[in-house]
Amino acid sequence: MADTSLEKDKIRVLLLEGIHENAVENLKANGYSNVELLPTALTGDDLTAKIKDAHFVGIRSRTQLTDEVFEAAEKLIGVGCFCIGTNQVDLKSALKRGIPVFNAPYSNTRSVAELVIAHTINMMRGIPEKNASAHRGGWLKSAKDSYEIRGKTLGIVGYGNIGAQVSVLAESMGMKVKFYDVVPKLPLGNAEQVGTLTDLLAQSDVVSLHVPDTADTRWMIQEEQIRAIKPKGYLINYARGKVVDIDALAAALKDGHLLGAAIDVFPEEPKGNDDEFVSPLREFDNVILTPHIGGSTKEAQVNIGTEVSEKLIRYSD
Repeated sequence: MADTSLEKDKIRVLLLEGIHENAVENLKANGYSNVELLPTALTGDDLTAKIKDAHFVGIRSRTQLTDEVFEAAEKLIGVGCFCIGTNQVDLKSALKRGIPVFNAPYSNTRSVAELVIAHTINMMRGIPEKNASAHRGGWLKSAKDSYEIRGKTLGIVGYGNIGAQVSVLAESMGMKVKFYDVVPKLPLGNAEQVGTLTDLLAQSDVVSLHVPDTADTRWMIQEEQIRAIKPKGYLINYARGKVVDIDALAAALKDGHLLGAAIDVFPEEPKGNDDEFVSPLREFDNVILTPHIGGSTKEAQVNIGTEVSEKLIRYSD
């Protein structure tokens, strides 16, 4: 780890991936004037060259800070992940070098929760396929497989901050809420904790995933679990891309076991906005596909920019 006894204006801060401008403003207001803001992620030699002289680096979800990158970052004293997770950072390499990693685990909770509820309503009304048909000149005016969410059961896997917020919003709209978590949790409202994942899936009209990426959650929703969901149910994944077996999900959609899905995260995601998104789910009109934007609202990005920049400032000061 580099020596931290530098004047603030000599400390170089590198912010990648279009981090919100309020982070830059906050840093500069606190004396950190040497800030470089880039709109995209960097990889390979471009990343190692840029990070070589940086004291702090701020990233979102695309930039990968590997052991090789840390090795090149000779002056690095801190990392800010302007997002919820830290999967993109080799935490062991950071720890080995005494470099702290800061994130904003709660700042986009409301944004994600609102979108989950919106997708629940859209799926249960059959909006995705009706919308797709209309864009092609069709007119699917029908109540077939179109339902109110009131009285339906939402099963939440992972009752953390986002899962609990989804629970509150869903119950306020008349849904019954059940949840599964690996540890006992105090339910909010009338939500009920279920003892096993299999039991939760069997009782749920809609299953919404809100777990971190760990060894225990990776591929936790495979063919067996998908088939355990109530027939003609729906699956939402706004957690991590490697939680769900996408091929098994595609098979369940193809044979009609599930009536729809909403997926925001994927096992492999494009490096940038100009790269092609490849997935077997593209063929299904009844699947809502979003480009990892569950927490991408102005409000969330402002919150994240403020929270993480404040953490970097407090650490440096």
